[in-house]
Amino acid sequence: MTIAMLISGGVDSAVAVHRLIQQGHKPHLFYIRIGLDDGRGDCAADEDIEMCEVIARRYALPFDVVSLHEEYWDNVMEYALDAVRKGLTPNPDVMCNKMIKFGFFEQRWGKEFDRTATGHYARRVEKDGLVWLGTAPDPVKDQTDFLCRISYDQLSRLLFPIGDIPKAEVRRIAVTESLPNAFRRDSQGICFLGKINYNDFIRRHLGEKPGPIIEIETGRKLGQHRGVWFHTIGQRKGLGLSGGPWFVVKKNVSESVIYVSRGYDTPRQYGNTIHLDDLHWLTLDPWPADCSQVDIMFKNRHSPDILPARLTRLTDGEYLIESQKPVQGIAPGQFGVIYSPDASICLGSGVITGRNVVL
Repeated sequence: MTIAMLISGGVDSAVAVHRLIQQGHKPHLFYIRIGLDDGRGDCAADEDIEMCEVIARRYALPFDVVSLHEEYWDNVMEYALDAVRKGLTPNPDVMCNKMIKFGFFEQRWGKEFDRTATGHYARRVEKDGLVWLGTAPDPVKDQTDFLCRISYDQLSRLLFPIGDIPKAEVRRIAVTESLPNAFRRDSQGICFLGKINYNDFIRRHLGEKPGPIIEIETGRKLGQHRGVWFHTIGQRKGLGLSGGPWFVVKKNVSESVIYVSRGYDTPRQYGNTIHLDDLHWLTLDPWPADCSQVDIMFKNRHSPDILPARLTRLTDGEYLIESQKPVQGIAPGQFGVIYSPDASICLGSGVITGRNVVL
């Protein structure tokens, strides 16, 4: 079996390479450059590429750097900026997996191989002749929510060499095998930003549009923000308000108003219902067409917590998640990720609709 291995320079993909070698494979390593040098992104790749080259030499593997600069801008960054401009909260990493890593890369380079492998914490589960996306045993590192929009064809070609082990074991292997990045810190933040501050990036492309910060219960003006696109539902830090904690609970984009509520226990920052549209099933809809309500587990953000809920099919392709527990920071534009009742399989996702955002 021929394998294209996407390597990042981090410890996860390095250990993934090591495990493939242990299994008798000789993968071809690829690093995808997406950072731009024209002000549209600043992904510092030189150090990553150098680390990848060291890994390739260690195992005597072929290594190529491939460029998807413009494709990333047109399909991921534009999506993110458009969502932010509308007051929504995008997830660029989800779209990067769908459009770049397993989209354009597969179309141009990956198609020459039987499988594409990555360092994601997820599992490939084969059952009843189909491939399913299984959750990782390490709930803190599970990344199935970042893979929730890929197609079945993309999923069926993927391998996850470290998806069956926890992060601590990955580090242990890296140290035992004296891998050069064994102690390298995990990357943080949005991949295309590199060292750029998020607010500086948004300001560069969308500018500023000041408006009032209003206490939603009283209508009292508490301060002023520089643009609704700098803030997301559920946000606490960065508001510049005293006497808090204050949480963003609603946004009016057309009038440039942010509404906040005070206190960790304010019910305004919680909800039990999440409306979804544009539902996407990874493998297939596992429930009969006449089954309008099912028990599920779900996530509304990247976190270790997968919550129990009820999923209801509504009209016109909309779905409703009714969580058994209050959910903090339901941010329109993010993905509501749906799991099997035992949380072992990621089934798909829908886009959280703008119930708390007035356009």
